[in-house]
Amino acid sequence: MHIPHYDNRNLAIVDVNDASTPLAYFNRVNLKSGEQFVSRVPGYETCLVPAHGTIDVKVDCNGNEGKSFDAVGGRASVWDDDPSAVYVPVGCTARFVCRSPTAEVFIAGARFDQTFEPFVVRRADIDPVQYGSDETKTHRKIKHILGQKPPGRVGRLLVSELFTVGAGGWSGFPPHKHDSDRLPAETRHNEIYNFRFRPDHGFGLQLLQAEGAQLGEAFHILNDSTLKIERGYHPCVAAPGYEMYYFTILAGQSQRSLTQFFQPAHAYQVETIPGIKNMIAKFK
Repeated sequence: MHIPHYDNRNLAIVDVNDASTPLAYFNRVNLKSGEQFVSRVPGYETCLVPAHGTIDVKVDCNGNEGKSFDAVGGRASVWDDDPSAVYVPVGCTARFVCRSPTAEVFIAGARFDQTFEPFVVRRADIDPVQYGSDETKTHRKIKHILGQKPPGRVGRLLVSELFTVGAGGWSGFPPHKHDSDRLPAETRHNEIYNFRFRPDHGFGLQLLQAEGAQLGEAFHILNDSTLKIERGYHPCVAAPGYEMYYFTILAGQSQRSLTQFFQPAHAYQVETIPGIKNMIAKFK
């Protein structure tokens, strides 16, 4: 399902127990200098990621003495520098204050039932991977925020930033899905994207094709489009002349590690794309 840009007034864009993606949560919070936001998402672990700006964060859990993480973020935009983040466990409250002229903060979440410890992810902790090629029109860079080796314990949540390298090109190709828990072939993960383009009037196309369907649906994605992916194969493409970014949330049903199932008709393309097997391994 495609959700075009709108002023969400700091309210969840994809709320808890969503009808199509109940495992995942997404909010986008915009603040000015000195303003504060309180985030508490019962039944979900969350991750605070400044898209731009700097925040100070305090996390309180079950009445215990809170943990503070200062100067999180600091980049001018998603296109500048690596991200940083704060992991907020289930049952905890995060209070964050804007310490820059403005800040935009993504809040990613996954349904979970255990409480771990809060921690900060600094730029040095980001796990990057680059794969594909200009020749195959699949050149892409991924910055794992909560990936294979986060600096703390995480339940079901994977968080990353994905970029097309250069202007135009495919992402999520070969077409794959992760909507059924049937290990070792596939895991069920709900997924949410929030897109950005450079220049910001750029655009792309998101395809969603259900298993067994001859034709899928196509969505015209623009700057700040949000996409909820419940099921089906879901490649996307940026138009020529535009760079595409998308903030990615993956929430697992039974495990955190992601196992993708590639569409059989196109699965052989995995062998044609440089570095893609390393990319796949980074989500495990």
